[in-house]
Amino acid sequence: MKIAVIGSGTMGNGIAHTFAQYGYQVNLIDITREALNKGLNTIEKNLDRQVSKGTVTAEQKISVLQGIAAFTDLKEGIADADLVIEAATENMELKLHIFRELDVFARKDAILASNTSSISITQIAAVTQRGSNVIGMHFMNPVPVMKLVEVIRGYATSDETTATIMRLSEALEKSPVEVNDYPGFVANRILMPMINEAIATLFEGVAGVEEIDTVMKLGMAHPMGPLQLADFIGLDVCLAILKVLHSGFGNPKYAPCPLLVNMVAAGKNGVKSGEGFYNYAAGIKDAAVSNKFL
Repeated sequence: MKIAVIGSGTMGNGIAHTFAQYGYQVNLIDITREALNKGLNTIEKNLDRQVSKGTVTAEQKISVLQGIAAFTDLKEGIADADLVIEAATENMELKLHIFRELDVFARKDAILASNTSSISITQIAAVTQRGSNVIGMHFMNPVPVMKLVEVIRGYATSDETTATIMRLSEALEKSPVEVNDYPGFVANRILMPMINEAIATLFEGVAGVEEIDTVMKLGMAHPMGPLQLADFIGLDVCLAILKVLHSGFGNPKYAPCPLLVNMVAAGKNGVKSGEGFYNYAAGIKDAAVSNKFL
């Protein structure tokens, strides 16, 4: 099976890395060569980390890198793909635009999947002429490490398409979970309100950043506190998902905390921008609480 991945950012390069590691030929597609080079460099660094830990060999690293071809031309990159996975920014209009193009240029029997974390698969499928072949394949970050794949069935997604994606996820040694298409699916419908509430707890002065994260780590056995996790996900992504939940359900409990809105407006998006609830100037391992909250 030939795989094409659209978007070479954090999720896209992780998805390409994972498929190539399991022997699949992967075409990685992005708008610019610069973006592709950045994605490929990230894959190589992550492979070096795996080699140092002994989870892959130096020979396997070379094989993985050789198994990924880079394209800036969408039509060329997806022409022979059996499965196309869109991993672009979490933006509805962008995804609809991409899927309109995929429907034109991809093989008629190809499966079109979205790595969206919250946007409706049914709505995405509706702009194509192959609704039965459109599905959600929501990987978790970091993709090479995390086992879960949310497999989201749109209104028209066929049993055959679903079964194919479930089997394929298992072939990657992932644990796929089939869910239906409602805002936020399962993972983010539960996770994002928790993160939003943690931000509101900080906003209202109940406790500080480290105190909130410590309570959730030591009291609830979470491996990472919700504020630190929000930084890793990206505060802009958290805001986008909460907006989808708020709009989709029309329930005020999903309304984004004003502090989150302001931080994103100020460009404080977490790890990717160097600062969120924590400051990453000295690196992730040495992150300190942002001066804003001291």
